[in-house]
Amino acid sequence: MKIRLTVNGRGVECEADAEARLLDLLRETLALTGTKEGCGEGECGACTVLVDGRPVNSCLILAPSVDGKSVTTIEGIADNDRLHPIQQAFVDAGGVQCGFCTPGFIMSTYALLEKTPHPSDDEIRTAIEGNLCRCTGYDRIVAAIRLAAERIAESAPRDPREGGEG
Repeated sequence: MKIRLTVNGRGVECEADAEARLLDLLRETLALTGTKEGCGEGECGACTVLVDGRPVNSCLILAPSVDGKSVTTIEGIADNDRLHPIQQAFVDAGGVQCGFCTPGFIMSTYALLEKTPHPSDDEIRTAIEGNLCRCTGYDRIVAAIRLAAERIAESAPRDPREGGEG
């Protein structure tokens, strides 16, 4: 069946079997291999992408169900060759070791920081509870998310109505 969707800001029209998973469409049809398959059962979060801004396990979503929707993958958040601040924070804070789970963590973080720019550690841990890492533990990942939130807040344009110098 033919489906139309937006992937990383670009309109896409492609064929997909009625039983094809979104994960397979992204990796095999669209060659977006940053999204990883870990367990294939929605338990590990390695395949997390955003569908209309919401984090989902792409291994559990049928490709035809995203017809007309917007999908954002790990490839869609960087600015050409410049890492997104979340990606850079994961590198800088040591939240990456083997890297297999990292795209899923980053996409969950992206969704969190869109809704909650200054999350508490509890909010961070809740947002990433569907993502598993077998290498780093979670302290460095939480630190990376805190660092990303700080950097994004520092780079945000200031509202002139908030006062201060100027």
